[in-house]
Amino acid sequence: MDAVFRATAIYLVLMILFKVAGRRSLSDLTTFDLVLLMIIGEATQQALLGDDFSVTNSILVIGTLIAIDIGFSLLKNRSARIDRLIDGSPTIVIENGRVLETRLRRCRLRLDEIMEIARESQGLETVQQIKFAIIERNGKISIIPSD
Repeated sequence: MDAVFRATAIYLVLMILFKVAGRRSLSDLTTFDLVLLMIIGEATQQALLGDDFSVTNSILVIGTLIAIDIGFSLLKNRSARIDRLIDGSPTIVIENGRVLETRLRRCRLRLDEIMEIARESQGLETVQQIKFAIIERNGKISIIPSD
């Protein structure tokens, strides 16, 4: 039973820490992000399994993590408020060619990162050509060009 409590605690702590750290999609991971995730994975393994490295304990931990994940997905499907709390909501950072600096800072992004995506995805060269730049719930950046 100790493994179930450890798995639940670690899952919740990591979920909160990643929520505080902010959104970033896997395709936008920097080398630093990847190294950090690898280190977190190794540290988490020790916390999850403790001194018991048996197959039974591993299966119990994995089953607990999957059950928690399924439980959260069911909660998110039933409540829009919980869905927004867990996954957040899209954030507009450029609106009609105007950079919303406060939102950009809160998302911990720089204008040059937004412009890089705008050039790659839409071939846009200036901020004025962007109708909306939106940080989606999954961390991806959507660019909607002006007419």
